[in-house]
Amino acid sequence: MESQERVYYPFRGPFDPCPPVPCKTFVVPPNQFINFQPPNLPQFSLPEALRAGTLWPALFSPYESKSKGGK
Repeated sequence: MESQERVYYPFRGPFDPCPPVPCKTFVVPPNQFINFQPPNLPQFSLPEALRAGTLWPALFSPYESKSKGGK
């Protein structure tokens, strides 16, 4: 499966008063890649599913915080 994180480069106008941000990122949810639920999709065990927040590994998307130390 390809990376769920996408990068784009915002437009920087010549009279923009804000400091320029060279690139921004966003995450595409994994359910956007699956059109329908195929039969016999692998499943996490129940304790793993509770930790992951989903029963199906194909729909698992880990959250990676961009902030340091919860700030």
